[in-house]
Amino acid sequence: MKRLAGLAMGALMLSTASLAAEPLKDQGDRASGAPHATRSAVLGLNGMAATSQPLATQIALDVLKQGGSAVDAAIAANAALGLMEPTGNGIGGDLFAIIWDPKTNRLHGLNASGRAPSGQSLAQLKARAAKVPRTGDDRDGTVPDWGALSVTVPGAVDGWFEMHGKFGKLPMQRVLAPAIRYAQQGFPVSELIADGWKYGTANFEKLAKAGVIEEIENMRRVYMPGGTAPKEGEVFKNPDLALTLIEIAEGGRDAFYKGSLAQAMDQYFGRIGAPHRLSDFAAHKSEWVDPVSVNYRGYDIWELPPNGQGVAALQILNILEGYDLKAMGRASPDFWHVFVEAKKRAFADRARFYADPAFAKIPLAALLSKDRAAKQRATIDMAQASKTDMPGLAIEGAGKDTIYMTVADKDGMMVSLIQSNYRGMGSGLVPDDGNGRTLGFMFQDRGAQFNLDAKHANAYTPGKRPFHTIIPAFLTKAGKPLMSFGLMGGAMQPQGHAQIVVNMIDFGMGVQAAGDAARFHHDGSTDPEGGAPMTDGGVLEIESGVPQSVAEALRTRGHTVRYTTGPFGGYQAIWRDPDTGVYRGASEMRKDGQAAGY
Repeated sequence: MKRLAGLAMGALMLSTASLAAEPLKDQGDRASGAPHATRSAVLGLNGMAATSQPLATQIALDVLKQGGSAVDAAIAANAALGLMEPTGNGIGGDLFAIIWDPKTNRLHGLNASGRAPSGQSLAQLKARAAKVPRTGDDRDGTVPDWGALSVTVPGAVDGWFEMHGKFGKLPMQRVLAPAIRYAQQGFPVSELIADGWKYGTANFEKLAKAGVIEEIENMRRVYMPGGTAPKEGEVFKNPDLALTLIEIAEGGRDAFYKGSLAQAMDQYFGRIGAPHRLSDFAAHKSEWVDPVSVNYRGYDIWELPPNGQGVAALQILNILEGYDLKAMGRASPDFWHVFVEAKKRAFADRARFYADPAFAKIPLAALLSKDRAAKQRATIDMAQASKTDMPGLAIEGAGKDTIYMTVADKDGMMVSLIQSNYRGMGSGLVPDDGNGRTLGFMFQDRGAQFNLDAKHANAYTPGKRPFHTIIPAFLTKAGKPLMSFGLMGGAMQPQGHAQIVVNMIDFGMGVQAAGDAARFHHDGSTDPEGGAPMTDGGVLEIESGVPQSVAEALRTRGHTVRYTTGPFGGYQAIWRDPDTGVYRGASEMRKDGQAAGY
């Protein structure tokens, strides 16, 4: 799989020999709970929020205390994260959410992803793409990773108003007020975000020199004040974004899709030679969808259907259900082996079938069936890693760059929300109004995930939504809500979702410990974007918490294993006790975030 983190992976890789020589982690011991856990879960009864930036978490709590719903608080925190963590999200990107509604005792799914411009054909896109210089792991024969050809219509703002219209309590002006205030007055940039910010802006400078992105001055003005990316602790302001959010708060979603902001974006795209037009924004709409689920050892795990990749997490769990993972143990090579092999088989289906259901027939029932999982499980050799991802199993008749956050309120509403600009900080393109002011945000590059093969389910088509990596998740049992959770990070997401579920259900970990446990990330499966299928088994990336003996045993089975510091995603979760209603919040130790409740 393509991903920006791969550009820097060489510097992060640790050989087995060098890791063996490293001293043990200089880490204290806990007197209770799981030894590997970084802290206790956060408890609360009236509300809980878990985000990847502590200031955003505090904003969510403030909105809850003002009488706002979990949806109000989630929108407020998401707006702030677009300002505070532009490396992962913003109003130039897309949004997906799963919402538990305590009034109806059911889950609602929202697909707020945008579409390709209507005025550009596949042939035109291929002709333009052939002229774009390729850098890093951006491959010929695919949509360019950055620049105007990678941009799809941003769906996040419409997603906010869809959620607010159904579940909001406070006026949108109050909901967006904290983000506007921080954009005007500034906030101190946190550690991990500062690191990604520096890398992202430096990458855009290289892309501009190579002629990959059409315009860079607006990016510099917004995200490189004083000529450099802000450092940790430096106070960053974005007054242009504040003005944009004020227009949205006062003018509603139409301000962004039909009004002055849409007109400014239309003029900007026209100036840089992009195919997007005002009519593409005006035609945009989100879609309420029914989440899909599988039952794993008595628990129902819920994801959204394609064009996202959440079904892959469910397919992985279906395959794993046939093994006694608890008896194997996390220190067993068998455990890691079957997990990786299950991932390969689920990702083969992901590459072949996951796409916009408005344009492709997706055999969801077959993909999620226990029978298919049994057939996939039967192809796993416990002694040997597969080199291909088994695309031969047919179905009859079948045609670091994201944020995850979750909020729960006193009434029992729980929001699982994920939002992204996709790879890096997005496309590199920041629109302006033509009168000397930028709009303060960057367009996503989600269109890079289209396939250029006209016969593929995920083939680029005007007005179509691309295959999407960002996925929120939810866990219920016997019809009661248990956990709102997610784990951001490209192709890591379904792998991570499955690992969290297994850690909790098979190994009895709590909500915080489940996220702190060592993870794997398998890279190299055939992907939906195009390119050659996997023939070498890919690469199994693991964290230092996986024993050396396990790594060596996996190598003897044919896995290519590397210890590395990433990319293992970013996890947040809220667990609700079904008997007492007490919330337990968890936040990812690999991020800057925080869980807090009251």
